[in-house]
Amino acid sequence: MQAVILAAGMGRRLGELTKGNTKCMVEVNGVTLIDRLLGQLSALDLKRVVIVVGYEGEKLVNYIGDRFNDKFEIVFINNPIYDKTNNIYSLALAREQLVEDDTILLESDLIFDDRMFSLILDNPYPNLALVAKYQTWMDGTMVRIDEDNNIINFITKKAFKYSDVDYYYKTVNIYKFSKEFMVNKYLPFLDAYCSALGNNEYYEQVLRVICMLENSELKALPITNEKWYEIDDVQDLDIAEALFAEEESHLKQYMKRFGGYWRFPDMLDYCYLVNPYFPSRRLTDEMKANFETLLTEYPSGMYVNSLLAGKCFGVRQEFIVPGNGAAELIKSLMENLKGRLGVIYPTFEEYPNRRSADNLEIYVPQTEDFHYTADDVMSYFSTHQVDNLLIINPDNPSGNYIPYDDVLRLASWASEKGIRLVIDESFVDFASEFPDNTLLKNDILERYPDMIVVKSISKSFGVPGLRLGIMASADTELIAFIKKDVSIWNLNSFAEFFMQIYTKHEADYRKAAGKFMAERERFKALLDEIPFLKIFDSQSNYFLCEVLPPYTSHGLAVSLLKKHNILIKDCSTKKVFDGRNYIRLAIRNMADNDMLVSALKSF
Repeated sequence: MQAVILAAGMGRRLGELTKGNTKCMVEVNGVTLIDRLLGQLSALDLKRVVIVVGYEGEKLVNYIGDRFNDKFEIVFINNPIYDKTNNIYSLALAREQLVEDDTILLESDLIFDDRMFSLILDNPYPNLALVAKYQTWMDGTMVRIDEDNNIINFITKKAFKYSDVDYYYKTVNIYKFSKEFMVNKYLPFLDAYCSALGNNEYYEQVLRVICMLENSELKALPITNEKWYEIDDVQDLDIAEALFAEEESHLKQYMKRFGGYWRFPDMLDYCYLVNPYFPSRRLTDEMKANFETLLTEYPSGMYVNSLLAGKCFGVRQEFIVPGNGAAELIKSLMENLKGRLGVIYPTFEEYPNRRSADNLEIYVPQTEDFHYTADDVMSYFSTHQVDNLLIINPDNPSGNYIPYDDVLRLASWASEKGIRLVIDESFVDFASEFPDNTLLKNDILERYPDMIVVKSISKSFGVPGLRLGIMASADTELIAFIKKDVSIWNLNSFAEFFMQIYTKHEADYRKAAGKFMAERERFKALLDEIPFLKIFDSQSNYFLCEVLPPYTSHGLAVSLLKKHNILIKDCSTKKVFDGRNYIRLAIRNMADNDMLVSALKSF
């Protein structure tokens, strides 16, 4: 058995990284792709490794040197016209070696798990392509396979149809070919193809022709949980570094992203907080039906969008301002709110992080679960003077909830004291009093004209990609200022359309809230069985948990990601926790929650 590595390309899309080096010299977490690949190959029983070089080929030859001579013979083949040809020509240059032995064919811009080699070498079929079920990040050649894993067609970029993606598999670009297949089928067709169509083609085009034969002998082996990535540009490199990070830096690589985890579709995200049962299929179908219009037309300005927000949440237009996520509104509010701000820790730190530390008055509940009541808040801030008071209800990450009537008592107390109350009710729809516990009512806002209510639509409505939030107050002067402070076109058309159609789907939203509350109760009962976790009660879509010895919150987060591809929030770095071992677990749907519980029980 031998290996053939195609490494002649220029890798232009990697920009500066390949200005003076071939693509396989790019480093992933400090190790070049070629070093990683040759190291993996050195663990196999190979007689020879053939490397076809071209762009900066001499540098690559000198870099590899004789470091692997004790493992196998390395033969370098030069493609002198690498800038005028494609990989079909590079492979043709290795013709002499291809007819001498069975071959593993590889491309040099790949990074993958070691197990890939045992998958392909242990499989009895002599001619085999590793393939992966299509995912959105994949580009290049696709295949379709039948029930016996025969490759029945290679799908070129021109023939690719998004309507057929359920049937597509991406070639991993790791192949196994027998000597007989090369001699009797591939090379004869290669000669004919190049003669007819030239050398600026891909070697898969020849495989495509062969698969049209009645008996092509080429099988596909779909991979399962094995990690791999093809590195064509800087974003690919960034994702590969997250996927293949060493254990201690693995978690950091993901957490620094603050979202975008759809690029890692096999990961189970228990960090970010959304609604597992909404939006409904009916709502998403309506969004899809209008996709082309929403994509290609301008959104409305603030006047129309504030009108829609008022309609959507039953609040007067002059009382409400929509934002590009609640974060945009929080930034504007915190930067312009005068006076000292009272904050209850631990909490959602986007608010206090927008203020100077000497402008904060911090209350830390002295309870095991960090829960507190309206009376606790009034008692503390009666003796610690503030001009503004922030209440996250339910609070994040503690899940503490102040009931509706007590929130109104707190609002009356704040009004009497001349304190401006800021209530963030992003998670309030998850509380058991829903739907009667929102402050987004004209009469309530008018009764407490200094009160400000903020709501992130991402959290409870399950649409974080829309970047939609609202702020409401009967202080029309403040609302008018915020409207001018943010961009006039701060919402995209998709967020605008969501507000336009939401009321048609409100009944589905209420059903989703009921399903969620039942799943929260079931999930907590399962988590209570985990001996190294102490689960605190929550009225939100997450649980704060204390991690007990022998485990730590950081160690558990690292292990869940490494062993089970599950991402959780390590809260030990949050203020007032002082490094103590707390994690926050989002509440997802039943199937996902059962997977997390199973993973936790494996420890």
